[in-house]
Amino acid sequence: MSYGIYIGRNHTADGIAYLAGYGDEPSSHWLEIMPRMAHDRDATITVGVTPQADMPGRLTEIPQAGETARNIRVSYSYYLGVPAPLTNGGLNEHGVAVRDIWSTSRAELIEMTPGDQTGPNYSDLARIVIERARTAREGVDLIGELIAQHGYSTYGGNSHMIADPDEAWVVIEFAGGKGLWCAERLGPDSIRASRPGYIGEVPQSPDDDFRFPAHFFDVANEQGWFDPSDGPFHVNHIYGDGKHRWDGVIWIEDEMRRRAQRAGKITRDDVFWSISTPRLTGDTAGYGQVVPLVHPEHPGLRMLWHAPIGPVTAPLLPVFMGQDAVPLPYRQHRYLTTGESHRFLDRRKEDNAPDTVSQIPQGVETAGSAVYAFKRLMHLAFQKPDLILDEVDRHWRAVEAGANTDLPDIMAAARTLLNAGQEAQAGRILEQFSTMWLERAYHDCLALGEAAHVRLRAEGSLNMNSTPVGPNQIW
Repeated sequence: MSYGIYIGRNHTADGIAYLAGYGDEPSSHWLEIMPRMAHDRDATITVGVTPQADMPGRLTEIPQAGETARNIRVSYSYYLGVPAPLTNGGLNEHGVAVRDIWSTSRAELIEMTPGDQTGPNYSDLARIVIERARTAREGVDLIGELIAQHGYSTYGGNSHMIADPDEAWVVIEFAGGKGLWCAERLGPDSIRASRPGYIGEVPQSPDDDFRFPAHFFDVANEQGWFDPSDGPFHVNHIYGDGKHRWDGVIWIEDEMRRRAQRAGKITRDDVFWSISTPRLTGDTAGYGQVVPLVHPEHPGLRMLWHAPIGPVTAPLLPVFMGQDAVPLPYRQHRYLTTGESHRFLDRRKEDNAPDTVSQIPQGVETAGSAVYAFKRLMHLAFQKPDLILDEVDRHWRAVEAGANTDLPDIMAAARTLLNAGQEAQAGRILEQFSTMWLERAYHDCLALGEAAHVRLRAEGSLNMNSTPVGPNQIW
């Protein structure tokens, strides 16, 4: 289902807009830094879904861009039968950030979706935007053009948040095979949460704040879902689930608006809290990210804060566009990776049965999995929230504070090197800083997990029932 929240710069203490969120998937997650790449003129990419997907379709080839942008993203291995690897988005070297969030279409649109649908799926769209877009508005136009030219492969409806330092957009892509989509602009005064993504009333024709295809109203008129005499066209009521803002969205948007009214406005810690509060974040959150939407002097200084699972029991720590690699525990592991349960780190059967060979490098697999370790800590903490969860939360918030205290000095040092043309040295400094904090957090997690397990075991408090315990989430 996933979750995203955009905070406009007029509401923040530092005058910076933020895009934050997490992905809701049960499969493995891993952090990647993808380099800028040049592609042949006739290169293509495979998009869409297979006949085996929950809402089936056909894979097709569409043209690849001549060059794709350097980007930081989280990939994962499974959702509703959509081909892996998948992504919910991330951040590119141009400062465009993307979050993918479920947004169901009305039942009739889902029913009329062709069984042989073609075109990019939700992950394809997120990946293409962070690989090609130089602005958020360009990302919106890309989605519209791709759907018009190649179609859209849906699992029932979806949305994206696309942001840059100047503006953000909510884009809803609808089921039905009709090429329906709609986008709403968010600006410096906006506070907007998506879970699911939503858009309300739109004007009769596209303008600077709303975009949609020329036939957007025609389908509703033909199906008898809208009559112009009824009043304004309400996108969610007509093409969506009819609920508009869900309870969790109302709660977090209202809470962040309340914090924006304080003398100090919304701080970075408030933004972190918006995706780490146990009211919203639990086991389903596969990872967390916060992107500060700024234009630094050099693309390599762009960064985001990353947590390997939902940040309710994990810290959000810096990862930079200028670094080349992330620590081994944060890379792809066999844990929860779809298909790995029948594979081996052994190549003897490769000729006759290539799918029995693991896709994970042996060296990475021996490093330990951050996702596994932090998930273990999460479920230990959830068994005693008033004691262990509170302690874990205080520890990770202190770790975040330590990293963020040192962050300006590291950025200044890297900036000096970049100004002097020393790109490799700057990248090394940034990577060493990020690696130090990510590895420190991983080892802290192992220690905290062992201590929590010993405590619960000694007290006889390990939950051995089939019903797990956890925070009372609003959604």
